[in-house]
Amino acid sequence: MRMRRPYKLLVGAAALSLLATACGGEDDEGDEPSGEDGEQEETAEDGEDAESMQGGTLRVYSNEPAFLVPTAANDQPSILVIRQLYRGLVDYDADGSPVNDLAESIESEDNQTWTITIKEGHTFTNGEPVDADAFIRSWNYTADGDNAQNNAYFQSRIVGFEESQEGADELSGVTKVDDYTIEVELNEPFVGLPAILGYSGYFPVAQECLDNFEACNETPIGNGPYMIEGSWEHDVGITLVRNEDYAGDELANPDSIEYVIFADVQGAYAAFQANELDVMYFTPPERYEEILSTYADRVYDEPSNSFTYVGLPQYLEQFQNADIRRALSMAIDRQSIIDAIFFGARTPATSVVYPGFDGGREGICEYCEYDPERAAQLLEDAGGWQWGELELWANAGAGHEDWMQAVGDQIRENLGIDYTLHVDLDFPEYLEKLDSDDMTGAYRLGWGPDYPVPETYLAPLYESDNTSNYSRYSNEQFDEAVAQGDTAPSLEEAIPFYQQAEDIIVDELPVIPMFWGQTTAVWSENVEEFVWNPINDPEYGQMVMAQE
Repeated sequence: MRMRRPYKLLVGAAALSLLATACGGEDDEGDEPSGEDGEQEETAEDGEDAESMQGGTLRVYSNEPAFLVPTAANDQPSILVIRQLYRGLVDYDADGSPVNDLAESIESEDNQTWTITIKEGHTFTNGEPVDADAFIRSWNYTADGDNAQNNAYFQSRIVGFEESQEGADELSGVTKVDDYTIEVELNEPFVGLPAILGYSGYFPVAQECLDNFEACNETPIGNGPYMIEGSWEHDVGITLVRNEDYAGDELANPDSIEYVIFADVQGAYAAFQANELDVMYFTPPERYEEILSTYADRVYDEPSNSFTYVGLPQYLEQFQNADIRRALSMAIDRQSIIDAIFFGARTPATSVVYPGFDGGREGICEYCEYDPERAAQLLEDAGGWQWGELELWANAGAGHEDWMQAVGDQIRENLGIDYTLHVDLDFPEYLEKLDSDDMTGAYRLGWGPDYPVPETYLAPLYESDNTSNYSRYSNEQFDEAVAQGDTAPSLEEAIPFYQQAEDIIVDELPVIPMFWGQTTAVWSENVEEFVWNPINDPEYGQMVMAQE
């Protein structure tokens, strides 16, 4: 049994250098992910024949996805399936850095007008070519406000996005140069474009899929190393099989991947113990010590860049005063919750950008410190709490009940505010409630980076009118700071602006930062090699099954 561990996310000049190469022409080392010690990451290691590492069925734990079409899917359960069914212009290597995938080159002289050349020879599973049209139609459909796609935000830098949101059929800033070349004009320069093109919301979509979106959502038409067998069985499972016509270089190791859908993580863990699952990318927090001791050589247990927070909807009167938000935050002893509920396997969040990112910092959130006396004074200065019980929300089945209850208990003890905890909605229903601004209290949510640029922790969660900004926070100074970072000539020059934006968030606290994650994944004896990517999370298609 082997486990391929990723590098820590690159920081400083190395990360900037890698992105600079992506902005230029084709890089000889950019077509395939790089492995440890700088060697090419080929799954046939130690002289083994690549084909001998293929085979078997990998059974993985999953929650119910929300969508299986890239234009709409912005939740982790959906993306973990989509990343096997589809491939995009850019992927992320073992250290989380962007590398060209279906892009032959991504070039710009001014970071505002970009020319993207696409590799030829790739097709969707229905035979349609993966060409310029495949990407353009996907982006146009996503940006069209009439289609109400969750990933529309990711097109917002492109010229013509506002017109598309109002019903225009095409993004005026996207031009087909020839069958395999696209020119993209942005509203402002953005040096990070190559990095964000690896996000699944930029993946291509077949014309047949958009002709019948609902059918495609049930039986996806992908272009990746795997294809769906049958259709999505809601609340039961999704089975993928190797796409023998896939033209990419990446190996698809398991013959098939079975996503087994569970309503709760405890039930999934029982199935894993009964040898009915091979991989759990997330495990019950209360079983942490047991898992480490029982599966010592089959556990991936590492700090992660996932951010957990408690959102405070600005459309509710009780959260509109910043001092009330600050008081709630300072009434919470994050470390005691981590010790009691997670057995120390989390890190208190004292920022909102991952400290391991270039430009990330620790200890910048004054109001993230546990100080019940100051919390009580802040609440008194704000006029006290006048809204009855504080309602707390979390999605069902993912092990959030205990720590959210601890949050409520501490707020009650330190501020005298009683609470009600709601944990009765599965994740798609929970997201729908957030999307419709229907939350009646504070809500739990997590966020992971979609690409290795600090902006990924800022604009999506807090920028005015962003679809992932579920708190509906709006601050012109914040928006301007992010915009200045986006238009800086280099990522290095962008960082001070992104830090300025982060400073605004940790002062005003539209969300309560809780903790940075700990990835505790476990796999069965059926898995020979487990693979984790800091951006993509579990790389199911690259895992190797034990061969008899």
